[in-house]
Amino acid sequence: MLFNSIDFAIFLPVVFVIYWLLSAEGIKKQNLFLVLASYIFYGWWDYRFLSLILFSTVVDYSIGIGLSKQADPKARKGLVWLSIGVNLGFLGFFKYYNFFLDNFISVFSFFGDTMDARALSIILPVGISFYTFQTLSYTIDVYRKKLRPTRDFVAFMAFVCFFPQLVAGPIERATHLLPQFMVERKFNYAMAADGLRQILWGLFKKVVIADNAAVIANEIFNNSDMYSGSTLLVGAVFFTFQIYGDFSGYSDVAIGTARLFGFDLKQNFAFPYFSRDMAEFWRRWHISLSTWFRDYVYIPLGGSRVGTWKKIRNTFIIFIVSGFWHGANWTFVVWGGLNAIYFLPLLLRNKNRVHTGTVAAGKYFPSLRESLGMLSTFGLTVLAWIFFRAENMPHAINYLATLFSKSLFTIPYFSGGKHAVKSLLLILLFLMIEWLGRTGKYAIENLPGRWNRSVRWIFYYLIALSIFWFGGEQQAFIYFQF
Repeated sequence: MLFNSIDFAIFLPVVFVIYWLLSAEGIKKQNLFLVLASYIFYGWWDYRFLSLILFSTVVDYSIGIGLSKQADPKARKGLVWLSIGVNLGFLGFFKYYNFFLDNFISVFSFFGDTMDARALSIILPVGISFYTFQTLSYTIDVYRKKLRPTRDFVAFMAFVCFFPQLVAGPIERATHLLPQFMVERKFNYAMAADGLRQILWGLFKKVVIADNAAVIANEIFNNSDMYSGSTLLVGAVFFTFQIYGDFSGYSDVAIGTARLFGFDLKQNFAFPYFSRDMAEFWRRWHISLSTWFRDYVYIPLGGSRVGTWKKIRNTFIIFIVSGFWHGANWTFVVWGGLNAIYFLPLLLRNKNRVHTGTVAAGKYFPSLRESLGMLSTFGLTVLAWIFFRAENMPHAINYLATLFSKSLFTIPYFSGGKHAVKSLLLILLFLMIEWLGRTGKYAIENLPGRWNRSVRWIFYYLIALSIFWFGGEQQAFIYFQF
């Protein structure tokens, strides 16, 4: 069920009303209803894969109980590795089976041998990369004794399948979200109103920015051999805004929807395109995933508190694994490796924590140095996104070869030029609002608070009208494929 669909527009108010009517019955009935609603939400896509979520839930709940009863270090380690094996095993089969099979066949063919193996027609379950990492955070934290295992199975089910963030995050930690299912929740008007504002802004990002940018990006990337380098640059820039509007828009709707039900989810994007270097970018982009890899992969490997060569090794591991998490394609691996190359000079010179605050804090305009930093970081990001968007490595290489040819200095030309101009104007308006609201958790969290009530409501209505007036052709959320 898509957030930007009529189905969800009917589903959400019905669930909201029933959920709060059940508040008088206690949190157990509310939690049970959330599980039911979440299973309907996910089953709307394909009910057959509900069994995977249920199986993962039962396994990790049982392992958590087992860890609480087991004192022997070897037995505890065996249990946590069982959880890792089951979750990553399912993820590996559904997401990477054909990828590894194809590459094994290619290796055998390279050495003159033939390998008789058939690929399987495997449907990738929506959200499997997200909810497997979420349940893994539970068993790992219980193993590390950072969290006491729950014996409330319904609450644990709700934690695993909570519908606002089930299929595309944010990837919540058990230490943050699970305890919220254990306490009484009372309707809070201010929290719900804030949630609606964030939903509104998230839909604007998705429907107005991402879906319009997608039309241009798809046209150029899908026919890249027909266009000049300048046109390919336009396509890469539009994809850069498509993926940001698409994914951060989804996160905003997810976080806002959770707030309607009294839950607080972590911020997933913090205005990443205003970053002054690549280290800052990765603190602001897909925060829930980057911090997950930091805490469960990077730090256990030694993090940056090791020698130079191990720092380099750890950096490449974390970025390449992150790239591979996104999909079974060498383009994602190269995308991760390229970002590691961007990041390493900052880490090795101890410059990776220089920019931790808001850019141009307390000012309307950035300094020349900040502007150059943002521009160079944005340019590097645009180049990296080409690998992310390309169908395969030859496509990416040919795209870059044309991009950096003499035709880069020609006037861009492609079908849909008028639509591109309209989309560009919308993006500029979007960037202005994001810049003015960059101190909040989302752009319009605090921005309208400076205005009187009438102006605020006019502003909200204008955003709502723009969603209907300027909304592009409906596109599936990009991160549903991960």
